[in-house]
This record gives sequence, structure tokens and C-alpha cells, in this order.
Amino acid sequence: MIFSLYLTPRFFTVVISLVILFLFGFVYTAIFAVAKLLLIALGVLLLLDSLLLYRLKKGFFARRLVADRLSNGDENEVSIYLENNYPFAAKIEIIDEIPFQFQQRDVLFNEILPANTYQTIGYKLRPVERGEYSFGAVNVFVQSDLGLVRRRYTFDNHKMVAVYPSYMQMRKYELIAFSNRLQDYGVKKIRRIGQSMEFEQIKNYVAGDDYRVINWKATARRNDLMVNQFQDEKSQQVYSLIDKGRVMKMPFAQLSLLDYAINATLVIANIAIKKGDKAGMISFAEQVETVIKANKQGSQMRQIQEHLYRETTRFLETDYEKLYLSIRRTITQRSLLILYTNFETLSGLQRQLPFLVKLSKRHLLVVVFFENTELRQLIDKPARDVAEIYQKTIAEKFNYEKRQIVKELHKHGIQTILTPPQLLTVNTINKYLELKARGMI
Repeated sequence: MIFSLYLTPRFFTVVISLVILFLFGFVYTAIFAVAKLLLIALGVLLLLDSLLLYRLKKGFFARRLVADRLSNGDENEVSIYLENNYPFAAKIEIIDEIPFQFQQRDVLFNEILPANTYQTIGYKLRPVERGEYSFGAVNVFVQSDLGLVRRRYTFDNHKMVAVYPSYMQMRKYELIAFSNRLQDYGVKKIRRIGQSMEFEQIKNYVAGDDYRVINWKATARRNDLMVNQFQDEKSQQVYSLIDKGRVMKMPFAQLSLLDYAINATLVIANIAIKKGDKAGMISFAEQVETVIKANKQGSQMRQIQEHLYRETTRFLETDYEKLYLSIRRTITQRSLLILYTNFETLSGLQRQLPFLVKLSKRHLLVVVFFENTELRQLIDKPARDVAEIYQKTIAEKFNYEKRQIVKELHKHGIQTILTPPQLLTVNTINKYLELKARGMI
């Protein structure tokens, strides 16, 4: 802890007033005498104020409370614990040195903390890049009611935290995916036990069981209401294929398309494992880089999260042929492949279409790509002159190409999701649950 003394604006205001009095004092002797008395009084009050603040060695304490990991793209809670050990109410100004990545210099709070009390204040930070973030010191400026000087405390609260893919989204959708609140978030209900076709056992009826699965023969034999219990047919493999090429560098709400894909991958993998399926992932660009084979063991989610944390965008052309060859070698069982990419033009799709068709013949392929919401806003905005008409025409052309891409993929039997970036996770969950409910995986 470092501390030092600062003069306040109130002190300088008083000094300026005294200077004015002394100037008048050269003309009026009585004013000069009053000015001298006030100067002495100021000196006494300055000394008294300094003694009040420095009488205690540890008159004030502060500590930042922040998690070791932050969730990318989400509002993360940060709090500062404050403890006033002075016997008087302290006026305080807190300046927290947050990581430079946030580009904020206004994390400042003004509070009045009563004598011998403590308080916690909080604020939120939204990181938009994965990686390491370094917090600096917590600076606290304390002054008494006299307000002539301020004592500065600097608490060496340096801390390095890691920003990981959105584990907050993962927990949120894990909670709602197994509750009755799915419709509130636009997510279809998961097919519940008793609605799949594979018989598991006969059990006693409990409140909430579906009356349509009552086993009347077993009920008659046991003289107690019995129901059939079913389970999902078998564990399926769900792979997330993440394109790391330059098309995924495009930002939306400060978050890159790659980060949206990474956050959705984490959520889908978690829900798939909770549903009894096996989750895996492959990341690729000009080369296939990360391959995590589908599994549902307890350590699988941690392994996926650690690899997603390190993924970065590449700037070369994505090679779908290498992706196809890698999948053919490593994934032998028919699986659900969710491909996160971004096609802007029909010609861009057609260059890669032969490999997507080959993948779809061996697996259930879902191509996820992004709607340009800024183009949609431009299309919906009324045109006021010839230049804006031209801009709207170009925007309509790009929007039309996106719809043509969807039709072209459907023509070859490939499932598609064309989604705004902010709805990526919800729409991907919907598609996964839809395909599972239809028995396609």
C-alpha cells in the first residue's frame, strides 16, 4: 500500500480568496489584519486536516474482487471492497485501473463512508476478445469534512485474469434447456423421457408422468399404477466445425464472428453431453488445426473449453478439401456436423460446395452462416436520394445472394441456419433439438 498527500480544490479556492483579501488589505488596513488572521486559521486547519488523515497508519483499506476467469461477450461482475477505519465519515474517490483492452478511463466512484464501516461497490465489464487481461492498482482518495487535503491510498491489487469463451451462456442455456422456460428464450422443448421409442423399464407412476404411457397389464398385476419409462435411442456424435479463415474476422457488436461461433460451440457441446450425446470439435483454416474426438466423459467439456480459448483467426483462404479428408479419416461413425462459417456470395459457396456435398453424404451436415444485420437496416431504411437508392440496390443484391445460398444448400439436402450473430446460439440449439426430435441423428 502506498499513500501520499494532495491539496484539494477547496484549499486552492480559499487561498485565492486570501490573496484577494491581501490585495485589498494594501488599501484598507483592517482588511489586511483580517486576512492575516484567516491565513493563520487556514494553516491551523490544514495541519489539523493532515493530522486527521495521517493519525492512523491504516485508516482505509480497499480490495478488488474479480473472478479468475471472465466470460467473453458477457457482462462480468467486478466489485471493490471498501473499509473505513477512521473515526469520522470519509469522503472517498475510487479509481480502478482496469485492463487496457476495455479502453475505459472512467471507472471512478465517489462515495461517503461512515466511520468504522465497510461497503462493497460493483460495476460490470464486457470483454470482447479472449486472452489475458491485467488489472492494475486500486486508488482511493480520502478526505475529511474539512476537505482541505486528500490522502491517497494505492492498493497493489494487480491481477491477471483470463477471458474464456462464454461460460455464462453455457450455464444459462444448460439451465433453461432442462426446464419449462425454453419458450421464453425462443428455444424448442427438449424431448423428454417417455417420448422416444426405446423402452427402458417399468416404474411406479409419480405425479407429472404422461398418462399415455401407463402400462395397464403391469398395473393390474401390481394393483398399483405403473408406467413405461423410455430413454433416448443411443448416444450420437455431435461435432462443431469452426472455420477460422478471414471471413470469420468480421465484427458484430465488437465481437468477431469467430467468437460468436466459439461461444455457440461451447453451449452446444455442453447441451449435447447433458443429453447423453458425444461432443467433439474441429477447427480449420488453410490447415486442419484442432481435432477433439467426440466423447461424453467428464473431462471433455474442460478440454473443449481450453482449446476454444486458444483459437485465433487466420487470414488465408479456408481449405475445405483438407477438412473433408480429415473428417473422412477421423470420424467413421455417422455424426451431426455443425459447420460455422460465412458465405457472402453464391460463387464463394460454389467453390466449396463439392466438399460440402461429400460430407453430407456420410454425415448429417448443418451449415451455419451469418446474416448481415447492417445490410438489413440499410434495406429497411427509406431512400432519400439517388445515392441511397443505389446503396439499397447493392444491399438487396447481397441479401438476395444469402437467400440463394440457402436454396442451393437445400437443393443438395444440406441443412442450413442463416442467423443474425446475436441469435446464433439460440438458433443452433433449436436446430439441434429439432433434428434430435425428428430422429435424424
